[in-house]
Amino acid sequence: MPKAKKIRSNALVSQQVRHEPLGQVIEGDEMRGKYAAPSRGRRKTKSGKDEEEFLDEKTSKRILDMTRDQQNTMEMEERARRQKMMQHQQAGVVDSDEEYEDEEEIIIDEEDYIENDQGYIDIRDGALGLSAEDEAIVAAMNRNNVVEERKTLADIIMGKIAEKEAEQKGKVAVDEEEGLPPLPDKVVDVYTDIGKILSRYTSGKLPKAFKVIPSLSNWEQVLYLTRPDQWTPQAMYAATRIFASNLNPKMAQRFYNLVLLDSVRADIYSQKKLNYHYYISLKKAVYKPAAFFKGILLPLCKEECTLREAAIVASVLQRVSIPVHHSAVAIHKLAQISEYNGAASIFIKTLLNKKYSLPAPVISGLVRHFASFLEDDRTLPVLWHQALLTFCQRYKNEVKDEAREALKVVMKKHFHPKITPEIRRELFGAQAWKDERSVATKDQMVL
Repeated sequence: MPKAKKIRSNALVSQQVRHEPLGQVIEGDEMRGKYAAPSRGRRKTKSGKDEEEFLDEKTSKRILDMTRDQQNTMEMEERARRQKMMQHQQAGVVDSDEEYEDEEEIIIDEEDYIENDQGYIDIRDGALGLSAEDEAIVAAMNRNNVVEERKTLADIIMGKIAEKEAEQKGKVAVDEEEGLPPLPDKVVDVYTDIGKILSRYTSGKLPKAFKVIPSLSNWEQVLYLTRPDQWTPQAMYAATRIFASNLNPKMAQRFYNLVLLDSVRADIYSQKKLNYHYYISLKKAVYKPAAFFKGILLPLCKEECTLREAAIVASVLQRVSIPVHHSAVAIHKLAQISEYNGAASIFIKTLLNKKYSLPAPVISGLVRHFASFLEDDRTLPVLWHQALLTFCQRYKNEVKDEAREALKVVMKKHFHPKITPEIRRELFGAQAWKDERSVATKDQMVL
């Protein structure tokens, strides 16, 4: 016999609940998804209104007392401020050193105040709490200043500045021979102190007065007040970043040539190597390529530059990307140097190794540069032969036949046993290289 089905409690409840008519159930199902469910967060009273909360009597009294004390304090501060302003106006002079910006801002309600010639006047009874004596003082001031025009603080300050400038113009006479007026004592003191800071600077922010030097018309005169010869290498790097970014190429060239170059050469001379911060200063200086070549590279070649200095500067060129037109001009200028200098060969070799697509005039200038040593009877160093080999390796396809013959004559005059055969092989092919090798072998057998 099958077991009887158990009836759950939910089923019993559903059987006991009275069902609505089928039409109302269908209509309720259709309207159920059209409207949002009522929020359950609000708690309402039985009457349907929100519950109202009230503060007890002690709390209300305490709040009212605190509000009354704050209002009395504000009225006293306002009264003191107005009395101070009245005293200054009555005296007729305002000290320009006083800073009124530090005072608290007072918010004025336009509905409670009206504006006239004397400022804001309260139209409420007893709003400011002025006594009879204060009102008499205000009335006397108004009678005395009816005719005079009211001066603001800005007018008084600008007037004093104009008077000070007029005095300075009367005292300072510009020397026509020098062309620059002497600097004010305050400027001299400020930048002298900045120089002392830079003489022991290691890291951190620079003074703001130093950062404005590139924007000055007499920036060189101001810069020398800081004694650049006493700067630390870290200060030189920070200054190079500022001047390389803010000066135009012509002014940056002056800074590189007069300040940076001397410091770099002095450090190499004393330490036999270059400080890291001076090195990255040179790298940062290439940010203005024209100023770098005119202010550092070419002066080094024209002066008595050591090979150590040239090698260090050339390593900077090797590690930094330089636009082709700037490098082409630099190579052309180096090739036009009349007297031979080993530094010029180092710089030419370094720039040629960057594998630029040089214009034809630059290549012709290099050919003339190497051909000019035909009449030189001196024994040329290895640097010259290395520069010629680099030129032939990179630009042998751009060299014309006439130039090849001219270089061939030069190589006969200045022969190097290991480098010259390589140059011949680059210019004239493998057969010329074999002939050169055979001649060299016969010479050795004869010896």
